[in-house]
Amino acid sequence: MSDPFLPSESDCPTIPVHAVTPETLAASLEALGAPAAAFVRASGFKAKVGEHIVVPGPDGIQAVLFGVPASEPQGLVFGKLPSVLPAGDYRLGEGIADRRLAALGWGLGAYRFFRYKAAPDGARLRLDADTNRAGLERLVGAVTLARDLVNTPANDLGPAELASAVRAALEPDGATVTETVGADLLPGFPLIHAVGTGSERAPRLIEATWGNAGDPKVTLVGKGVVFDTGGLDIKSDTGMLLMKKDMGGAANVLALAKLIIGAGLPVRLRVLIPAVENAISGRAFRPSDIYPSRKGITVEIGNTDAEGRLVLADALAFADEEAPDLLIDMATLTGAARVALGPDLPPFYSRDDALAARLQALALALADPLWRMPLWAPYEAMLDSKVADVNNTASGGFAGSITAALFLSKFVEKAKAWVHLDIYAWNPSAKPGRPEGGEAQGIRALFDLIAERFGGAD
Repeated sequence: MSDPFLPSESDCPTIPVHAVTPETLAASLEALGAPAAAFVRASGFKAKVGEHIVVPGPDGIQAVLFGVPASEPQGLVFGKLPSVLPAGDYRLGEGIADRRLAALGWGLGAYRFFRYKAAPDGARLRLDADTNRAGLERLVGAVTLARDLVNTPANDLGPAELASAVRAALEPDGATVTETVGADLLPGFPLIHAVGTGSERAPRLIEATWGNAGDPKVTLVGKGVVFDTGGLDIKSDTGMLLMKKDMGGAANVLALAKLIIGAGLPVRLRVLIPAVENAISGRAFRPSDIYPSRKGITVEIGNTDAEGRLVLADALAFADEEAPDLLIDMATLTGAARVALGPDLPPFYSRDDALAARLQALALALADPLWRMPLWAPYEAMLDSKVADVNNTASGGFAGSITAALFLSKFVEKAKAWVHLDIYAWNPSAKPGRPEGGEAQGIRALFDLIAERFGGAD
């Protein structure tokens, strides 16, 4: 996408965007002058939330009026404007409660996926002089990276291409990236190999490291299923339609890693992405198969469409072996999470009450919504197997997101703190700051959590 912000050195004329409510509309109209006020009244503009009007002047557009909430946080509501305003150059005007969040909303709302079609000119925003431009551009750039990866179809984004994307994103900033590919996975990562072996495109574990060895260890694990047919327990056509996004966890942890490195946080960062395609062939793993895991726990396959937790299990066990100070995994893991909380509110799980409370608070403050769900221990019995240590799916069909989190928890013992996020990584319809398509969810809240916990944010 093109840059949503005007260059910092630009001195070209800009159009003010004023935030208004029904209560402040009269004062705003008085400030604009009689001709403009008459035009706005004749147009029937009432300053409803999300409503806008382009106010003409003698030399073009005089201003834009935009309806905002009067008694609640304005959030990313300004993200609606880049898609509805005429191409041109704008600036934030009066009545805006949180100018940084408004600018962020604009930047996120300007996103379009134009890899396969030409990009039109768009609306650009001049940032306030005191805005932390570098930090804002890092946030928008990271979200753009995640969205671009999720939106890319699987024919152009297989396991090898995902590894290349990790290298392109992190190696220029000093990270070291390695891969364990194909049959080399068998000795240490048998579950990753089992899930990916049905595809012609070799599975792999991608590992990136950055930072000083003596700094606190922060490890990010992202589900990298580049396409999920469901395997032999094949999905329906509608269930398979969006499965290019099943690597959304990998895209999100890569974007979060980009934020951490870009801000120079004083952590020893490690990123692990099990990258596989869950395909159907004579080599594909089967229901009722039993596999060892890296941790030594044997797993009975109750359903081949619950493959994400399998690849995460080996990656989490690997991450846990060095007892990181903070271990975070992100995955488009369960439809049950969407049934419970919908597409916009990802659940997260943690054993650390203080960490969970802070993450919840940050998510609310940053308009990056998350909701804590319980690791309800009595439900572990649903994962029992008569022939292995654990089944990869729960009996009974209830509490699917919770039981998936409980399955993963069996592979995390030594980490000082662990957070699991069951994200959707997709906007089914456009909302302010959140265009339809691939999405980054939770990474802004997680970044602030890490910066608070370990210091170093600008």
